[in-house]
Amino acid sequence: MTIIPTNILYIHGMGGGGDSRIPRLLKEQMDDVQVIVRTYSFDPEIAANQIAAWMEELHPALVIGESLGSIHALRLGGVPHLFVSPSLGAPKYLYTLSFLAYIPGVPRLCGWIWHPREGDRQQLIFRPEILRKYRNHEKAALAHIREHGQEDLYFAFFGTRDHYRRSGVVSVRLWEKYFGKESYKLYEGTHFMEETYVSALLIPKIREILIAKIAENA
Repeated sequence: MTIIPTNILYIHGMGGGGDSRIPRLLKEQMDDVQVIVRTYSFDPEIAANQIAAWMEELHPALVIGESLGSIHALRLGGVPHLFVSPSLGAPKYLYTLSFLAYIPGVPRLCGWIWHPREGDRQQLIFRPEILRKYRNHEKAALAHIREHGQEDLYFAFFGTRDHYRRSGVVSVRLWEKYFGKESYKLYEGTHFMEETYVSALLIPKIREILIAKIAENA
């Protein structure tokens, strides 16, 4: 099935970047669609401005938010949204971590625990002044949901073996609270959607949304 070439903005998760795995798979398997993924700052205020500028530049037909990148996606309006393992609870954890980050050695420990792979990846800097900003980042996302949540399409995929669900960083219940029980699908995988599910679930959903969007504009 052929789809008119269309921009998709993919917003990667924490420590991801321009060479993240899922957008690479999308590019390999969807040669009729342009998937754009760029590395943005770990500072959520800087990142919000970067992503807003990309939206203005690209005018994407679809935004995909992965993990922590989902919070940035939720701040965007006027476009359909897809989510992979949306981490709605992550900003609270990072804000709480900001107080611990004053303890000598904690930022370095966090950098060791959450060390990105080599390549075009987001640099994680666990300074208190950066981590504190995640509180307002969360508020901005929630405010946008409350004000515009009925205007755009939101659909998420959650893995049944996602270890972040135990901590509440990823929460299906919280997602249901904002978007309802028909707005997501579970797959038998981890937080990091496996290639099988990218091919079998994510790509068909992307095509479904783009076809519907093209039909609306015809």
